[in-house]
This record gives sequence, C-alpha cells and structure tokens, in this order.
Amino acid sequence: MIEVVTPAPNALGVRRRNLPEPQKMPIDWFVEGLSYGNCSCDYSCPCQFEALPTNGACRGIGVHLFERGRFGEVKLDGLNAAMLYAWPGPIYEGNGAMQAIIDERADPAQRAALGAILHGEETLEAATHWWVFRAMSSVVHNTLFRPIEIEIDIEGRRARARIAGVLDSEGMPIKSPVTGKDHRIRIDLPDGIEFELAEVGRGFTTTSAAVPLSLSDSFAEFHRFHLTGRGIVRERDVQRR
Repeated sequence: MIEVVTPAPNALGVRRRNLPEPQKMPIDWFVEGLSYGNCSCDYSCPCQFEALPTNGACRGIGVHLFERGRFGEVKLDGLNAAMLYAWPGPIYEGNGAMQAIIDERADPAQRAALGAILHGEETLEAATHWWVFRAMSSVVHNTLFRPIEIEIDIEGRRARARIAGVLDSEGMPIKSPVTGKDHRIRIDLPDGIEFELAEVGRGFTTTSAAVPLSLSDSFAEFHRFHLTGRGIVRERDVQRR
C-alpha cells in the first residue's frame, strides 16, 4: 500500500499533512550517530549551495547508524535505518516519493519511535532534514523492516550499506585525476539542519524497493549527527555550556 498525500501548503510554502504544530510536541527525543548519503548530483552537489540539482531531479539515499538515542522513554541505541527518496526536481518543489527501512531488530516501540523521527513527526517545523523531506513528499511508501548492515568511516570517507533485496551502496573517497591519490574536501554548514560538517566523497547505489535507484560515481557525504525535535545540537552551543 502507498500513502498518497495532497496537503495544503503551510506558511513556508511547504505542503504537508499530519505534521505536528510546534506547540504540539509532547515527546522529547534525541539521536546521535553516523550517517552516509548518496545522491544523483555530481561530486559538488549544487543543492548544498542553494542551486538546482545537477541533472534536474533529486534522487538519493541516507543511511543512519544510531549510536545513542531516546524517544520519550524508548531507547534507540545501536539501531540502523535507511531512507530512499526521489523528487522530479529540486526538493523544495515537492512531489517526491520516499520510503523508510528500519532495523528489524527494533521492537514495536522502537519501530514506532524511529518511524516518527524519520517522517518528521514530533519535530518543530523545518527543524530537521527528515521533516523537510517528509513535507516535500506527496507519496510515502510503507515502511519496511529488514536486517540492515552498515559500516561508516567518516574520516576515511568510506561506507558500506546492504539490505538484502532492497539496497546495496558503497561510498569512497574522490580520486584526483592528476595524482590518483584520495582527494579530501568538506562541506561546512554552520546553520544546516542535517549536519554542520560533512566529508565529501563519491558513491554507488542500487535499490529495488518502492523507490528504485541506480546511482553511479555521484555525490556522497559522510557526517556525524546529533539531532532533536528542535533541530541540530550545535557544537558552538555545546561549547558555551
């Protein structure tokens, strides 16, 4: 089954449905861990610079290793998840499709908690990328529960993600065409809603789920995350404490 959403736009021009208003956020949550993403743009993903996607459309994945987390009283430590996305144009124009895959080891309470976080629930408006991606998706496919294998080395710009019959992805460093050596570059977003600092590499992904993807030698990013329903816990704020 597919949930088809035809919401009215909010004050930001974002079309959404069933996303809580800021004053209706009864559950406190946080997650910390490692993330790897691969999308259809070239190595210098224009979307990170408020420009149009390389090929017009935006398609990609995000895989997440939750080292620590809590949703109310529900612990989320050690669980994994992946998200598949596809938009016909830039994300902000909407009309996208998405599907979540959650670690089958999660118990019912953990599945509900991760499902809420990954679909932008219990989150202030536009506070996280998950909120935005959900608001910009008019089609939300049923969540899958599968064994998820994830390895992420942020410093080394390497990642491996496998969900049998659903997803196979590998991230690696960009190679200099001159020297053949690994090329290192980072994106620094002090006011970002997904990360503040990400290592950039290249990725290769195939999926055979409700959102089919075939990405080859395209933009990949690797970062640590610390998110709550109010957005990123910023390093500068932590240092002030």
